[in-house]
Amino acid sequence: MIETYYVGAYWLGRREPARACAQRAEHFFRLLTRLDPSWSRWFRVKQSREQSLKHPVEPTAATFEAAFAQKKHQLPEHGFRFGIWNVEQQGQSTEIDFTCGSSSRFAVDVCLLQPPDEGAVAERVLTTAMMTEVLRAMVLAWEPDKGVVMSNAHLEKVSPDPSTAPHLLVGWMTYLSRRRGEVPALPQPVRVEPVEDKGSLIILTPERFTLSNPTHVELATRVWERLDQAGLAGPTRPWEE
Repeated sequence: MIETYYVGAYWLGRREPARACAQRAEHFFRLLTRLDPSWSRWFRVKQSREQSLKHPVEPTAATFEAAFAQKKHQLPEHGFRFGIWNVEQQGQSTEIDFTCGSSSRFAVDVCLLQPPDEGAVAERVLTTAMMTEVLRAMVLAWEPDKGVVMSNAHLEKVSPDPSTAPHLLVGWMTYLSRRRGEVPALPQPVRVEPVEDKGSLIILTPERFTLSNPTHVELATRVWERLDQAGLAGPTRPWEE
């Protein structure tokens, strides 16, 4: 069975106009383009691959701002949403969905990237070095409260219904904004790296995290416990409190 992964960044209660959200989105895609050639072309999400190929998207601020002017991309709480993918073969595509600009303190804004499950691209990007850079790009562009690179199987084990578990999840990589507080000392082989002045990136294992490795799962549990003891494992915090 192929273990699949996702990268997510989350923030709350940060109302921003369409232009600001569009600029953040452009920044994120510009950083992604530097990481892998498969992330240099994007298409609208349609019912089939053939239909999507007829609708290429230039991931620029102007493109996103024009999309946000359409009702279908607008959220009730002043925010915006957009979905995009790179239309590779089945199981080898990357999909990105994001919402931003909402003033709600109940609906969390998110940038979610689902990398390919298999194939040459998956072999290139599903590495510690690459996933670290993807999460770092999300942080630099979106300035979230928290973020994670996580195995979907691990997510299902620790939180079968993520919508009812707003607290921090510890994955292969975990990001915490400096607004949350200082990250405590963590057990080996965990590494903690700064992301400029934004916050801290916690890298759990030097190799790919897998649910089938009990050492990985135990380490994730121990790190969560340390973060919880330090008061850092709570729910997503509003941008302004």
